[in-house]
Amino acid sequence: DLNFIERPAGMAPSEEEEEEDSEAPVKAKRSKPDEEVVYQPVKLSRSDLYRPPTAEELSQLKETESLFHCSLLKMQMEELLREVALSEHRRQQIDSFTQTVTELLQAVPDSPEVEVSDLSWLSGAVKIPFLLMPKVTKGKFHMAPPASVDLIGSYPLGTCTKPRIVVDLAVTIPADVLHPKDILNQRYPRKRALYLAGLAQYLASSSDIGAMRYSCLHGNRLRPVLLLTPPDSSSFTVRVHACPPPGFFKPSRFHPQRNNIRTEWYTGLQTSQSDSSEPPTPHYNSSVLGDLLPRAHLQFLSAVSSQCSAFAKGVALLKVWLRQRELDQGTGCFNGFLASMLLAYLLTTHRISNTMTAYQLLRNSLNFLASADLTVNGISLAKDPDSTPPLAEFHSAFQVVFVDPSGHLNMCADMTACTYKQLQHEASVSMQFWDNPSVDGFHSLLMTPKPMIRTSDHVFHSVSLFSFCLTSHPHPLVKLQSSCKKLNLLSELMDHSGNYVHAALPFILSLLQQGLGQRVHLLTHSLSPDPEWSVESEAPKHKAQPPLAFGLLLRQELAASVLERGPPADSPKAAEFRQLWGSRSELRRFQDSAITEAVLWDGESMCQKRLVPKQIVTHLLRLYVLYLGTVPSTGEEVSLLVVQAYDDLSRKLWKLEGLPLSITAVQGAHPALRYTQVFPPQPLKMDYSFFDKEKTSRSLVPKEGKPCPTYITPITMICHMEGSGKWPHDRLAIRHIRAAFHINLGELLKKQHNYTCRPCPTHLDVWKDGLAFRIQVAYHREPQVLRESVNAEGLLVVRDNEEAQALEMATIHKPLLTSTLHGLQQEHPCFGSVCRLVKRWLGAQLFSADITEDTADLLVASLFLQPAPFTSPGSPQVGFLRFLHLLSSFDWRNNPLIVNLNNQLTEIKNDFMASRESLPVMFIATPKDKKLSMWTKRAPSVQMLQRAVMVAAESLKILERQLMDGSQTQDVRVVMRPPLDAYDVLIHLNPKQVPLLGQAVDCPAVTFSRGVKTGSVAQSGGALPVIDYNPVTLYLAELREAFGDLALFSCDPYGGTVIAVLWKPKAFVSMPFKTSQVSARSVEVTGEEVNTVPNVEAILEDFQVMGKGLVKSVEARTEKWMV
Repeated sequence: DLNFIERPAGMAPSEEEEEEDSEAPVKAKRSKPDEEVVYQPVKLSRSDLYRPPTAEELSQLKETESLFHCSLLKMQMEELLREVALSEHRRQQIDSFTQTVTELLQAVPDSPEVEVSDLSWLSGAVKIPFLLMPKVTKGKFHMAPPASVDLIGSYPLGTCTKPRIVVDLAVTIPADVLHPKDILNQRYPRKRALYLAGLAQYLASSSDIGAMRYSCLHGNRLRPVLLLTPPDSSSFTVRVHACPPPGFFKPSRFHPQRNNIRTEWYTGLQTSQSDSSEPPTPHYNSSVLGDLLPRAHLQFLSAVSSQCSAFAKGVALLKVWLRQRELDQGTGCFNGFLASMLLAYLLTTHRISNTMTAYQLLRNSLNFLASADLTVNGISLAKDPDSTPPLAEFHSAFQVVFVDPSGHLNMCADMTACTYKQLQHEASVSMQFWDNPSVDGFHSLLMTPKPMIRTSDHVFHSVSLFSFCLTSHPHPLVKLQSSCKKLNLLSELMDHSGNYVHAALPFILSLLQQGLGQRVHLLTHSLSPDPEWSVESEAPKHKAQPPLAFGLLLRQELAASVLERGPPADSPKAAEFRQLWGSRSELRRFQDSAITEAVLWDGESMCQKRLVPKQIVTHLLRLYVLYLGTVPSTGEEVSLLVVQAYDDLSRKLWKLEGLPLSITAVQGAHPALRYTQVFPPQPLKMDYSFFDKEKTSRSLVPKEGKPCPTYITPITMICHMEGSGKWPHDRLAIRHIRAAFHINLGELLKKQHNYTCRPCPTHLDVWKDGLAFRIQVAYHREPQVLRESVNAEGLLVVRDNEEAQALEMATIHKPLLTSTLHGLQQEHPCFGSVCRLVKRWLGAQLFSADITEDTADLLVASLFLQPAPFTSPGSPQVGFLRFLHLLSSFDWRNNPLIVNLNNQLTEIKNDFMASRESLPVMFIATPKDKKLSMWTKRAPSVQMLQRAVMVAAESLKILERQLMDGSQTQDVRVVMRPPLDAYDVLIHLNPKQVPLLGQAVDCPAVTFSRGVKTGSVAQSGGALPVIDYNPVTLYLAELREAFGDLALFSCDPYGGTVIAVLWKPKAFVSMPFKTSQVSARSVEVTGEEVNTVPNVEAILEDFQVMGKGLVKSVEARTEKWMV
């Protein structure tokens, strides 16, 4: 049937497909080996050179100018259409195989007439593709050759596309096999299934047929089909439909309000109901009616497409768009047939013109979908609506209404309102970014997949949620079967022929929509895939289908609200509110003196608030008793404490009295101040019994034999002093002045606020409320002074250098980035959490030295600033998944990653391509850094970026598979464990001396006291603890300085107890002897040549000696150093 034949259009053909498609044209053009083809330039006369463009050329130029951002977009779409079109070679294969199948089908032998329930005529090797529930129904059946075999669907229409090629064949059941009353009680669907089984039994003996399998049309168990593939190829499938003769059943018998399944037959119980009081069976009716109309649909679409030259291409683009959004397959999908019918509707109603291009057809189709709500105002292709059921009758039976040209069939009968709302949302989002010149429209529109796990902010599965019944059951969907009884859905079960998943789904969606209300923009659900099974197997039970997944797209400003305020107590709606929420509903008085019904959800921490939608869902579905143990935390409250302490110290710095120069600006320059620190600094209370006091500075030093003290993060602040003519112009003098300011600031803070301070030449450490702040005084002209020097002639020379760049980075760029990303966090509350997840993954996978904290924050910022084709992430997990996809799929070689902070960035692609070879491999452009990518100038290298891309792709695959399979153990730590097989040496560290051990992915059971007390934080003052002391970081720095030319050193900065060493490929090349290059090398003499090679045994021993007390063991895993 044409409305079930369209299959998705994808992007990548199979290897076999590519080979055939590429070979065919080459063979046609291949010349003889001894011939030499010489191309001569075409000589044009002057009149031809300056000839005015033709009307067609003008039309193409006008179209490119007005419709496309650039001619590239037009070429991309044309190339895509060529990619998904069938080659001539493939068409010949299809035509040959369909001809063979047709001839075989026409030779099907007759069989004796038997009862429908008698299956003895079928051999044991072939089963009937139908669930016989109830077992018995009336009627006679016999096999006979088909009345006709016709091609239907997308292939004869010209809209069939790669990569999954499906050709539909309609086999007409002879009229004498059927009876006009077969529409009742599943008699026709069962005969249809028996006829397909008879065909399969006959075809099984033919060597011209390859694999044979059964399936269902878009998951509809009443409409099984037979799938055939040729014996020598699996590149396409022929799908055999069994159909009644045209006009055999009266269409009026299938109106939405008619009943064709009798309650007494379905339940097996005697009832007193008359036929007129039977419940309507609209879904059953539309299933049978759909088999009557495929040829009429093909004729209608052929007539429409013949009037519009770009019709097939427009349908192909729309199918690709649907496929990327996972809307084109499964039960209730918007398949290729509906895409064709939608374009036909727009053409016949003159909403679009027959002369439009494929690009315009796609754009207008999406514009229509974004604006037309078929759940409220259905549309019809019927020319004579007076003789057919009114749209209101269809709306009373179906959630989405799109009536076919006959006026009797709703082509969207199985579609839920949520699926159509998702389609509307996707079309609306596509239209929003289509005309944005800063977005790669083609890539976002047609090339980027949008699986549910990366599109929705929250995803939950039916594995554990559909436990409506009181007794446990081994399969979750059987629990859903119980819910059908509880919800009194017998008529829906009859209508869906026992498919309790689809019978209960609309009610569950309605319940969730009502409970979640304004918290969600969109509620979506997965579409059950079409089942496939061998012709030798029984039809799978309903419970065999995979669990449903539900997605929530959150409204950020309301999603985390812990209060659900209901109607006033005396309102008529109060009873409905209490019925919905049950025991959770209670009367509350509010500050405005109103007394209303209300529901209060658990929300002590930000983690709990983020999971309020989960609490609502689990409560509404009565999943389980809510967890009432310790309150989980994700660190966001700690980040807020840090920011508040910083704001307080900043205000006090502004108000300090007695400074020789006033302060012009105080800026934060630490990730914790933009909410992106993986583990935000926690206010600490020191255990003085753990330490000794150092005499001169009165600082706390751990006693001998104690573990390494806890790591105290210094929170960096930049304090800009006003300009003055008294500032010196000598770099050393400026440093002395800054050191004097640090001393002065420390004295004033101690005197006026009793803060413990320790001044240093480069900074001032301040101990405040259990947190360490590191204040750096900055003078705005110092970078310029560092660039200036006087040459031998006495002339002033200005030359850029690394010292000046490092100072600018610390005092200008990092504070600016921190304040900008702090603003982004205020706009998108989950930005910081996504950054923290991303940086934890980078650290765990040993990439934190290559993709720095600032780089990672900018990569995540791009997901929020330019989310197309998605909306901005609304939860940490979806943001993390999109980061992995960005890192693994972005074309780093040919494109800059644009992070358009404050919308100030204009076109930079041309400048980027012009100087590509001299730019970093990962180029990140921001409004303040358009040409250099200062954040990635030093790292990552090409090799490390390639490895990061590979690990990100594998992590994404594992995570998506795990998160979308509710039966798997949900342990995201599996992607946080790095593969260490590729490394040559592993340096194992003593856990006792790793201060951040508690932050490890797999935290050890044994913990050490590190000089910190639990409880409230002490008041300001007291001795200063050891700040910024991490022996692992210091040891790594020493290793890189000593052996950085020989090896790469990597370690998880968050509690890692292993340093992984990878020898550089060129490290073991023998080098000529030089006295300046004998460090860590041994001398080899061969004849008169004296060379040096690395002395690996000595190097490994040096690893142990340099890390004495910290290194537990050194494990050499390979012997790559053998020359």
